[in-house]
Amino acid sequence: MELNTIRDAFDRVAKKQKLSTSKSLEVIDQVGQVIEQALANIQSIQGPTSPADHKSILMELKTKLNAISPNNQLEGSQKELNTNLSKYQKTIEKYFNPDISKAYRNVDYDPHILNHIIVSHFYRVGLFDVADCLINEAGEPEVVSIKLRFRELHRILEAMRARDLKPALYWASTNRESLNHVGSNLELKLHRLQFVEILQSGTQGDALNYARTHLSPLAPLHMDEIQKLMGCLLWVGKLDKCPYSELFSENHWEKLAEELTRQFCSFLGQSYKSPLSVALAAGVEGLPTLIKLANVMAVKKQEWQAMKQLPVPVDLGKEFQFHSIFVCPVSREQGSEENPPMQLPCGHVLCKQSIMKLSKSSTRTFKCPYCPHEASVAQCKQLYF
Repeated sequence: MELNTIRDAFDRVAKKQKLSTSKSLEVIDQVGQVIEQALANIQSIQGPTSPADHKSILMELKTKLNAISPNNQLEGSQKELNTNLSKYQKTIEKYFNPDISKAYRNVDYDPHILNHIIVSHFYRVGLFDVADCLINEAGEPEVVSIKLRFRELHRILEAMRARDLKPALYWASTNRESLNHVGSNLELKLHRLQFVEILQSGTQGDALNYARTHLSPLAPLHMDEIQKLMGCLLWVGKLDKCPYSELFSENHWEKLAEELTRQFCSFLGQSYKSPLSVALAAGVEGLPTLIKLANVMAVKKQEWQAMKQLPVPVDLGKEFQFHSIFVCPVSREQGSEENPPMQLPCGHVLCKQSIMKLSKSSTRTFKCPYCPHEASVAQCKQLYF
């Protein structure tokens, strides 16, 4: 409901803005037309002219401009727009609390780790000068070791944006064993993309020579892919009709750049996405719930920051779930080291505390809440996620 109210207010502002812009353009066109007409009248006067002739034309221009009254028209439409903008701002302030100080906890943190996270983020996104400045001011010289590796990554990506695959191919060949170990065929994809580039801009012979030199060693493991590439040689000059036309899609450049970045970061022991950007995105996603919780707890005169577990779920979406999570279907509590998930002999899983309650503190057998089978605490096995 709140979102609909804000969306309606935004739509009204957007509509008024379009009307104001349209009105402004209309008034400007009207003023431009009468001015051009006055200039044309002045230029059309032939022979000797007197100041009175020019004065009469200018007086006529003044009369037409006064009739148009551009200031009044522009002020009227702008006033309506400003009124709606003011109402929109009040609507946002009503539904969104700008004070987020109650929605976070004051926790002790290691400045060294925080500096390392921030510097790594700047290196990851290519802001090397900003990262170097922070290193000098924070006194974190050991972080510089990451700089050279990320600079290499950005050099490879910049070359790929310029349609140059040589740095990427060199990196892939250098890390061939590591790529094969994780089951990646990145090197094949890079050579395939280079072969396609030669086929599109070069000659059939150049593409064939490249395949003999670089694709032949990969044939034992990727014969099907190489056979498709060889089939493309028959369609030179009419590649748009080739049955393997998906190989010529421009999306392959972007996808390969992303895959190379993933593998590069993985070999560095780094995640593909910046931990700082992920943490900020998760915070923005969960902030409305935390603010609402803080306000409700304040009304009840309770301190939510002292709680070990939040009384409400904060749904961040699957993109922020990096570990397996088990929620007990009986107690609706999330599994933890103190309350781990336990598998019953029938295969159903409950948290330990739920099992203890059902068994009256392990003194007797109990019936599974989801099937007719009975079990004892001794028969239950702890699961590890």
